[in-house]
Amino acid sequence: MTSHTQQNSFDLIVIGAGAAGMMASITAARNGNKVLLLEKLGAVGAKLKATGGGRCNLTNTLSPEAFMERFGRDGRFMKDALEAFNHEALMAFFEELGVLTHAPDGYRVFPLSHQSSTILEAFEVEMARLGVALLCSAKVEQLLSEEGHITGVQTQSETYFAPHVIVATGGLGYPTLGAEGDGFMFATSVGHKVTELYPAMMPLHVKEKWVQNCRADTIAGVEMRVALPKHKRLKAVGDLIFTSRGVRGPVVLDFAREITAILEKQGEVPLLVNLTKGLNAEQIRVHLKNEALKNPDASTLLHVSTLLPLSVAKELCTNAQINPDERFSKLSGQEKDRLIALLTWTPLTVVGHDGFKSAMITRGGVCLKEICPKTMQSKVVKGLYFCGEVMNLDGPCGGFNLQWSFSSGYIAGQLC
Repeated sequence: MTSHTQQNSFDLIVIGAGAAGMMASITAARNGNKVLLLEKLGAVGAKLKATGGGRCNLTNTLSPEAFMERFGRDGRFMKDALEAFNHEALMAFFEELGVLTHAPDGYRVFPLSHQSSTILEAFEVEMARLGVALLCSAKVEQLLSEEGHITGVQTQSETYFAPHVIVATGGLGYPTLGAEGDGFMFATSVGHKVTELYPAMMPLHVKEKWVQNCRADTIAGVEMRVALPKHKRLKAVGDLIFTSRGVRGPVVLDFAREITAILEKQGEVPLLVNLTKGLNAEQIRVHLKNEALKNPDASTLLHVSTLLPLSVAKELCTNAQINPDERFSKLSGQEKDRLIALLTWTPLTVVGHDGFKSAMITRGGVCLKEICPKTMQSKVVKGLYFCGEVMNLDGPCGGFNLQWSFSSGYIAGQLC
């Protein structure tokens, strides 16, 4: 066994230099600890750099209660971490590092520069100031432990020792940015349970071919529901974009978290989608009647296009088996009913996705019951901590997952 030397002995070793790992390293170093941060890629923060299309949506202004609610039934696990380090504390932290932030829409918080490079540079400067030993291109191969206590890590070329190790390796999403599920392997190797893992926050493929004719259009305020009795309470609202193979956009990214797990069990997932900003059948009927009264010689297609982009209006008329060039007043009662039913709830059937290669986050992770929420320390191995996406917690778009990474990194870095 490699002997302990001052060079390879530390108070804390952090595995993974993403948002959670860098925050944990800075927090621990500020508390006077000798910290080693190991990153298997050639540079820090690869995934952070890509966040929000490079604009870096850091967090949002929701209250802790509302924030936790958006994570579902396990959201309460975050209570202590959010009390210790909420969005206001995060904004103050960056201001201290010389990075001003703002919420232009009153909700989503960005660096004033709207560039993730600003955040990464601030992290790197602060870690250097604090003397954090950063090693890139250093892939950890295993955790070392003795008698239920962590003792260090083994990389491809060296052994490092520490009584505290933080696993901040992220999930399986975006393998091109280094995600290989290392943290899940580390966790199971020392006796932790890892839940089933699913790709999340990603575009979805649908069975219906007509969507490929609507690719140019973004539709705002779409409501999406799962049309299965067991999952009828699942719904999401947001912007939707049609693609050559299905759907994407914020509402799809958010809802994919729920759908991928159902898809694996069911094979396909029927959806009902309201594309008309929440109008119900009666409101749509009144709207079309009023349009027909205002412009009696216009086609039904023209009337429907006052609710939807023209390409989508045309496809829904076709699906309703009506002549889009016919006047609305000339349609039969059955034709009107079919059209209005489709405009109220358009059926789509999810049949697949591109897997983890296009997933921004992972649903599932290290079992929360085996982690202390006040410290992020393992209940299985003393001195071992987890933070960020490697744990079984994932939220929707809008700064949720990054705030969780920062909060959990902060609390883990306290080494309580």
